[in-house]
Parts: sequence; C-alpha cells; structure tokens
Amino acid sequence: MRFTTGVALSALIATSAAGQTAPQNPPTQERPQTAPAGQAAGRVDPAAATAPRAPRMITQSEFKLADGIIATVNDQIITGFDLRQRMLILILMSNIQPTEENIGAIQQEALNALIDERLQAEELRRYEDLVVSDEEVDAEIANMAEGAGLTGEQYMAVLEQSGIRAAPFREQIRIGIGWRQLVGGRFSARARVGRAQVEQRMRQDAEAAAKPAYQIGEIYIDAARVGGMQQAVNGARQLIQQMIQGAPFQAVASQFSSAPSAIRGGDAGWVVQGTVQPALQQAFDNLDVGELSNPIVVDGGVYIIYMRDKRDGSAATQVSLKQVMVELPENATPEQVSAASSRLTSLQPQLTCDNMLQRATSEQGLLGSDLGESDVRNLAPQFQQVASTGAVGSVSGPVRTPLGLHLVGVCGRRLGGPQAPTYEQVERRMQTEGLSLLGRRYIRDLRADALIEMK
Repeated sequence: MRFTTGVALSALIATSAAGQTAPQNPPTQERPQTAPAGQAAGRVDPAAATAPRAPRMITQSEFKLADGIIATVNDQIITGFDLRQRMLILILMSNIQPTEENIGAIQQEALNALIDERLQAEELRRYEDLVVSDEEVDAEIANMAEGAGLTGEQYMAVLEQSGIRAAPFREQIRIGIGWRQLVGGRFSARARVGRAQVEQRMRQDAEAAAKPAYQIGEIYIDAARVGGMQQAVNGARQLIQQMIQGAPFQAVASQFSSAPSAIRGGDAGWVVQGTVQPALQQAFDNLDVGELSNPIVVDGGVYIIYMRDKRDGSAATQVSLKQVMVELPENATPEQVSAASSRLTSLQPQLTCDNMLQRATSEQGLLGSDLGESDVRNLAPQFQQVASTGAVGSVSGPVRTPLGLHLVGVCGRRLGGPQAPTYEQVERRMQTEGLSLLGRRYIRDLRADALIEMK
C-alpha cells in the first residue's frame, strides 16, 4: 500500500462528548502491560452478548469533525462528512457509548471501513453486469431491522433522527451486497469443499469431543490496522468496558473485530484444549462461563475472549466398529490365550475395515461381526480405549474380554448428541470460512496496490 500522511487525522476531532479534544496515544515499540491473561475483566449479560438491540439515538453534538477532504483513495475522496456519517453508523450498530477515551478508536475503525469500501466500489465498477437492485438493498435493511425488533421504516427513522442520511447508508449496504456477490462469484470454485474434506473435518470434531473444549466469542484487534500495539490494547479496554455496561458482544465483534469470525458476530465455535497460543489457553482455562477476558496480547494484535460455554471432554462420541475374534472361555489356559494372540497378531496387519469380515468367514476358527455404531460410553470397558483413541480405519491388536480375543476395527467416528453438526452444516461452515479468507486477501491486495493519502 502506498500511504502518505499530511496532517494527522486525529487532529480532525474538534470536540468529544465532553467538549474536549480527544487524547492522543503516541505509538510505542514496547509490549504493552496488561492484566494477567487468565484474569476476567467482568461478566457479560448473556442476553446482551447474543441478542441484537434496537440502536439508540445519537445526536450530532456528541462529537464533531472538521469538514473538507480528509483522504483520497486512488482517485476517490473521503470527506469529514463521510467519516462523521460512518462513525455514527458504527456507534449505532455496535451500541457502544462514545467517550473521550474511545472516540479515537471509533474514528480509526470508521476510516479503515471507508477506505475498504472505496476500494470495493472501485473494483465493483469493473464488473458492469454486477448490479445490486434497490429491492436487494431494501431486503437487507429489513433483515437488519428485524434483528433489532423494528420494521424497516422504524429502523431508518432511528438512523435519520440520529443524523445518518439515508443515501450514504443505502450506498454502504449496496456496496456490501455487491462485494459479497463478487467474492462469492469469483472465488466460489476455490472455496468449494469436497466430501473427503468435510468428512475429515467431522472426524476431527469427533476426535476433539474427547478433549476439554471451550465455546468462545472472540474479538481480535489487529495492531497494524489501528496504529500500533498500545492503541490496540487501549481500544480493547474501551470495548470491554462498553460490553460490561451492556453493549452486545455480537454487535461489537461485527463492527470492530478483524478476525474471520466477525461475520458471525465473533462466534469462533468450539476450540479444543491445546490448539491455541499459550496466552489464549491460559485465559480459556481460567475464565468462567459468562466472563469476559482482559486484553490478551499476542503477536500482531490483541484478543478479547468471551467464554460462552465449556465442556470437559465427555461429549457423546459415536463410533462404528467391526471385529474379528477367537472365542475363548474365561478360564482358558495361558497356552490357549498365547496361541490365539499369536494368530490374531499375525493376521492384524492384513486387515482393514473393508476386508476383515470376509477374512473372518474364510478362515476356520475365526468369527467376524459388524458391531454397528455405538456411543463410546456404552461399549464394553475393554473396547472403550480402542474406540476413543484408535485412528479411523485402524485395526487394533488383540483385546481380551470374557468372550475371547478380539481385533477391533475403528471404521467411523462422529460427534453425537444434539450439539453434533450435520454434514451440510459442516460443509456450509467450511465454505463460508474459505470465502471469508479469500475476501480478506482480496481487499488486502487492493490496499497494497492503492495510493492512499491523508490530507
């Protein structure tokens, strides 16, 4: 990105809600001091964390910005009016309260959004057949209004009474729809996932079900995007305070997070123990359900974690098993057990889930059976270890039970119970993740090639 700066943008803030100049935070190269990663900042109202609220009305007197051109993006301009409008929208959508401390972070996020939008609009003009109709814009606004418990007309009335003009707001919605259509159309083939990929993800989910896991909400503040690590920490602290005071977590994440999960209101789903950075793992372990973390500094930025739920690794796991066995009574002699074990051990490398039943029927003294699908917890104790830890497609060594010696084939595994996602749900989630990543790379490349100047 070719980026030049004239007068510092922060100087555009004339007054804050209290009528004072917003404080400036000079960049620093030192790693900011934060509270211990595992320490909670406070609890969040679950309803506020998950449900949208009707936007509160904002008056123009809450902040003022100088007019005139403040930036150019290639040959497109961003004015003080544009920035003021976007800041108002950002405040409304996130339900945060503008203060002296957070007005700078709101301004920076609004400016970044406007720069991205100018680049998206420029790119969309290259595709003359991609036209977003007024009806599509109306439908999008109606969906937003429904989430806030309002009609479309009521929603627009709140915006207008808060100083937000209908035309620029509708244009923002139009560009957003067009960009999603462009990314989806251009990259849909690359984001498509095959059956093997979906089944592998489902197997990984099932494997993870036996381990402690955490259902989290995340907000990631990219330090490079907000002007440095100290600014990221300061911004995170302000967002935390706003959420403790009632701002909905989902709304704040949607507007401020740089993580791919922002499109889902910060919902990162279930995260398995040991798969994240140590600082995040410490927070996961120490936060109680319903608690919000202090800022967690990692390389490149800062996380805020909201602990939605935890599980101890006892989630229901369904496994499909087959077996080949040699019948032996409980009182079989050591010699009989040894002979049967030797036979099965020599046979085991030749077996797969596909051929083990056929082999059992073709050799005298062997029995084979398809045990079907069962909850691991309902299996015989001797089979539970194999069923829990054996790789899908593997065949175990000899397992002794009161009935004899068994070779157990682990032929399938999936997460069971009401929390288990379907194949279609996993497929959609993977496609959405892929498109989100490709879209982020797309806009990053456009930024890298753009001439962005601050006036």
